Amino acid sequence: MSIAFVLFAIFTAMYNMGKNNLPFVQRTLAMNLFIGLSFTVIVSKLIFSGILVLIDTSRFLVWVSDKLMKLNSSFDGELTLEGRRSFLIKAGLGLAALPFFSLIYGITVGKYNYKVKKEKLSFKNLPKIFDGYKIVHISDIHAGSFDSPEQVKKGIDMINAQNPDLVLFTGDLVNDRAEEVDAYLSVLRGINAKDGIFSITGNHDYGDYFPWESDNAKKENFERFIQKHKDLGFHLLRNENIKIEKEGQHFNLVGVENWGLPPFPQHGDLQKALEGVDDNFTLLMSHDPSHWDAEVVDHFKQIDLTLSGHTHGMQFGIEIPGIKWSPVKYKYPRWAGLYEKKNQFLYVNRGFGFLGMPGRVGIWPEITVIELNSDVS
Repeated sequence: MSIAFVLFAIFTAMYNMGKNNLPFVQRTLAMNLFIGLSFTVIVSKLIFSGILVLIDTSRFLVWVSDKLMKLNSSFDGELTLEGRRSFLIKAGLGLAALPFFSLIYGITVGKYNYKVKKEKLSFKNLPKIFDGYKIVHISDIHAGSFDSPEQVKKGIDMINAQNPDLVLFTGDLVNDRAEEVDAYLSVLRGINAKDGIFSITGNHDYGDYFPWESDNAKKENFERFIQKHKDLGFHLLRNENIKIEKEGQHFNLVGVENWGLPPFPQHGDLQKALEGVDDNFTLLMSHDPSHWDAEVVDHFKQIDLTLSGHTHGMQFGIEIPGIKWSPVKYKYPRWAGLYEKKNQFLYVNRGFGFLGMPGRVGIWPEITVIELNSDVS
């Protein structure tokens, strides 16, 4: 009965979001807690129900065995069976409690538990003047899912504390609608970087998952979305490149629109984006890490480093020394952290925000700091 109520409540919320009711453009803490607790109850009940199925199955098998072997259950045997059943029930409650309390932490604390990840990378074609150049990489803000400007500001303060030369944002500013970012404009405008903030589009930024009244309404939303980047001080790169210059030297920064494997859109045009790029160090921003394997690493040798996001690390997993696992790895082989192939690097950011489940368990929101070094030896 409780599961039916929870499912009904979630369906009602999703229906109202689809109708574009104003309260659903921007989440509130109460709304996120409601959705998160509903999800927590369902997951915990499913796990416990699974244990009960195992118990009933074991009892059925014992009964079948007893009948086939024509053995009469003694008092002691029945006691043993009940003892096993009691143990399994207690085990089931324990197993259900673990995700329950983990998810409670995830939806209250974990979603804003920002972590700074640091990498140092060396490149022979990076001009010496950029030795020690510091890039902060963030991805997947999903502003419409936030429920606390104060908590988001803590993440922005952590970004600024890195004293970045450049901040790069690899897409998914919103879930669907441009207005989702309005409540966080002043907070996100607080990001500081010596050489600016550059951004690209992610799959959610096109509004493809929202039931627009017309194609024109969807187009107007995207135009407003582009303006939001300008309002934030983000320089949006749409299949184009610029040169990051310092004392007469430069490296190439390339940004493509979203390119993903079906069913995700493929607006990215890498060939176009690379026009005019020289042999100096080249950094590509591409939202979906699938793009790296599909087009980049085997076909565009001049790209030295690609920055992506998109996966969120599924917002659930285990990352402890020696263990790095999330179910999303079965969909995206390159789902979090640094990868290398053929002297090219890919870094996949775990995401700054959250989507769907309003929380994170084990895979925390990430601020990546990449220090570039010139390897001239």
